[in-house]
Amino acid sequence: MKLLAIDTSTDACSAALWLDGEVRQRYQVAPREHGQLILPMIESLLGEAGLALTQLDTLAFGRGPGGFTGVRIANSVIQGLAFGADLPVVPISSLAALAQGAWTELGAPHVLAAIDARIGEVYWGAYRANENSGLVALVDKEIVCIPEDVPLPLAEDGGGWFGAGNGWHTYAQPLKARLGEVVTAWDGQRYPQAQHLCAHAADAFQRGLAVGAERALPVYLRDEVAWKKQPLLVIPPPPK
Repeated sequence: MKLLAIDTSTDACSAALWLDGEVRQRYQVAPREHGQLILPMIESLLGEAGLALTQLDTLAFGRGPGGFTGVRIANSVIQGLAFGADLPVVPISSLAALAQGAWTELGAPHVLAAIDARIGEVYWGAYRANENSGLVALVDKEIVCIPEDVPLPLAEDGGGWFGAGNGWHTYAQPLKARLGEVVTAWDGQRYPQAQHLCAHAADAFQRGLAVGAERALPVYLRDEVAWKKQPLLVIPPPPK
């Protein structure tokens, strides 16, 4: 399977190419530069692999939650590529990508993923790793809330939770006060990366969960704010 994934939902911008399980990535933490960086990243990956966009099986993107502008960039770019190359799309949670990175790179099987949602809130999701599939799975549901109201993991979910994401950097004190000894460690400098979308996207594609470009939509969680804003981008043409 060949798939291309991108994520621009936070201050980090990344693109990754999955070739039958082998992953290549371009990654850069560059706030407000995603629009300039993402297409060159895609072109670089495809050129390095000697592939045209039309030779891929599917596309994937971090569908949020995250910064409104960043999520819209990824959504607009991936829709443009999908329409141009007639490819299906797999939207994947940016929180899942964040938790997948903590599991894959650090071996953390229980992850509390938190992305700074601004205005005193966090995008939040609890994830548990499945050692058989190698993928993390959402325990309950993704939410946006103030740090003082994040859900406490249930006893049957186990202990030793790891906090991941810049929400832990911004709101470390209220999160620690809320969760106490439930959390054993955290890393507030971690961001979702496209390479950690790939295994989820490959699994979803094989299970027939890919959608057409017109149905590849972002998830904001804070919809009442997001949908009042005007469209930010013109959908770009696919790289040659």
